[in-house]
Amino acid sequence: MKFATLANNTPDGRLHLVSRDLSRCAPAEAAPTLQALIENWDALAPALQTQYEALNAGGGEPFDPASALAPLPRAWQWLDGSAYESHGTLMAKVFGIDNHADKERPLMYQGLSDHFLAPCADVPLPTEDDGIDFEGEFGVICDAVPMGTDAATARGHIRLLVQINDWSLRAVAPIEMRTGFGWVQAKPACSMAPVAVTPDELGDAWRDARIDLPLVVDWNGERFGAAGGYDMGFGFDQLVAHAARTRKLVAGTVIGSGTVSNENYREIGSSCIAERRGIEMLDEGAARTGFMRFGDRVRMECRMADGTPLFGAIDQKVVKG
Repeated sequence: MKFATLANNTPDGRLHLVSRDLSRCAPAEAAPTLQALIENWDALAPALQTQYEALNAGGGEPFDPASALAPLPRAWQWLDGSAYESHGTLMAKVFGIDNHADKERPLMYQGLSDHFLAPCADVPLPTEDDGIDFEGEFGVICDAVPMGTDAATARGHIRLLVQINDWSLRAVAPIEMRTGFGWVQAKPACSMAPVAVTPDELGDAWRDARIDLPLVVDWNGERFGAAGGYDMGFGFDQLVAHAARTRKLVAGTVIGSGTVSNENYREIGSSCIAERRGIEMLDEGAARTGFMRFGDRVRMECRMADGTPLFGAIDQKVVKG
């Protein structure tokens, strides 16, 4: 199934089913919001599956992804991993930092969850001097996960897949990292692509609890990267289990992959500016690509191998806040 949330003058919007080709939508009859669905998935999903099949057969109304909110406009919890080893290794090499070589323990932090930006909304930020950067990621939305859940069981708690832009302020991040107490100012609100999808929509591209598809990133109309999503050092099942080791996860928890990255980043490109700058520092001795300026636009999209749209596009402009 595919879901989107449209505005209705409430903070959580109105849940809609979206056809597989993202051309049509209809209000979800069994659940008013995505949070309500996630909290009662087993009871509500069968009726929604029937409605989804009918929508794909025809009917509904035109769906405009640009008018959608984030599928989950606000969440109880947002946990972001750093599961792509190629990205972490590169950043560690460039900045001379500890790469946290313990391969048994994924990196993860807790970020801002009280709102996710709409996929085509302008992104207001205070100053260009903060080093404005995009970070293309994939993510999952879970139902309630008991404390101590192992990875094999955790996979069954992954109900929806999403695409995320985890905005980062690179000039602020080192200041907060030196405190040893975590990020606040360096991590403003994330953006989420308009459509959340159930894993079965990916077919064979949902493999080992990973999204085996490229995330295409364009910056100001120029191709910036098309890294594949499969190369995670830890699958989403392992990330969910890591998050739940000492606490239960409430239904609606969102967990991110971290910046999508591949070992051949010089050929395939990158999903964030910091990685491109790191490559330049290694290859040329200095970074020459600047960070985003007000008025710049970034677009991110993932499609199936046959071209079928999956999550819809994140397409946003950075503006003075």
